Amino acid sequence: MPKKLVNALTPLAVKNAKPGSHADGGGLRLLVKESGARSWVFRFMLKGKSRDIGLGPAAGAGAIPLAKARDLADALRIKVKAGVDPLAERERDAAEALAAAQAAMVAGVTFKAMAETHIAANKESWRNAKHRQQWENTLKTYAYPVFGDLPVAEVDTPHVLKVLEPIWREVPETASRLRGRIETVLDSAKARGYRQGENPARWRGHLAQILPARTKLSRGHHKAMPYDAIPAFVEQLQEREAVAALALEFVILTAARSGEVIGATWGEVDLAKAVWTVPAERMKAGKEHRVPLSPRAMAILEQTKRLGGKYLFPGAQSASKLSGMAMAMLLRRMKQDVTVHGFRSAFRDWAAECTGYSHEVAEMALAHTISNAVERAYRRGDLFDKRRKLMEAWAEFCAGRGAAGDAGDNVTPIRGEVAA
Repeated sequence: MPKKLVNALTPLAVKNAKPGSHADGGGLRLLVKESGARSWVFRFMLKGKSRDIGLGPAAGAGAIPLAKARDLADALRIKVKAGVDPLAERERDAAEALAAAQAAMVAGVTFKAMAETHIAANKESWRNAKHRQQWENTLKTYAYPVFGDLPVAEVDTPHVLKVLEPIWREVPETASRLRGRIETVLDSAKARGYRQGENPARWRGHLAQILPARTKLSRGHHKAMPYDAIPAFVEQLQEREAVAALALEFVILTAARSGEVIGATWGEVDLAKAVWTVPAERMKAGKEHRVPLSPRAMAILEQTKRLGGKYLFPGAQSASKLSGMAMAMLLRRMKQDVTVHGFRSAFRDWAAECTGYSHEVAEMALAHTISNAVERAYRRGDLFDKRRKLMEAWAEFCAGRGAAGDAGDNVTPIRGEVAA
């Protein structure tokens, strides 16, 4: 019977060993390649099969000394005697470590980060810059405040509904497009391996069972308050000590879209000139829009300026902006069956019925694009001075300093004097 090897190698032998396999005993072996590279291997028998498991290098960077290699072999030998396959155990540990690393990576990818990645990857294929702006603006206004910082893997149906339900009836077209964009972002996240399971924003067979179909809602219609009821409503707003109330009054006074107001920063406002300039990337038409600020609008900004922060109307934390749903929820609490967007319609009705200002002046106050291509080509200015007078007259009316039927006579010039 051959003599059993025990500690057959020495440190010098490890250093000078020729290419081949050199046994040290107890299953520990030194492998030397033709290149001179040296490594330790533990060979063991389990269930009648011989298997090798690498222990690490025997020379060079990170080399394992002979004594340490023997200790490692001893520990593995104990496991084999207990019926444990150290090779399978190592593979299992590696798989678990990989899974943990992947889980940590997925947890670090937020919905906002995934949305920004998707937009960046697809912007060149979209038909125009306006489409990209609408994507970014709707997500920033409605989705990000609710689950923008949540791991994209954790976004679920309650999160999606929290975004959609408050605006589904009020601005159905915007809400429907927003739903589709959220669905696309979540599909993109799944394709990249950042989430699993069904898409909580899908319509067919899911949200269609919860939300009314678009066909049952009035396309493009926004419930509006009659303009002659606005002075009394504004008076009620001014009795409320809330940023949402100030923001809603500012929306009314400027006839701006709620998203434009919520995203407005102090860098966009010239307090000395009483002008708010909304950059093109935040406008629906993709064109910069100057908004004249009435004395009351300026007074509102004086109040919110004291709150600090980047935005005109900050959220619960001064560094954040007001939630995209704050004004809609305020209207609900005030038991008003109207939409925030509907106040633009009320302003347009008032301007048409109670003032002598031209159609073009009112349309530009709403930042509407002139539909006539020829007229648009010749219209170079934005009628800013006339719009300032119109918005000041509107602010006076909202303050109750002029009956609806008297506005054309008392606070605005006759049509012939203001024709565009």
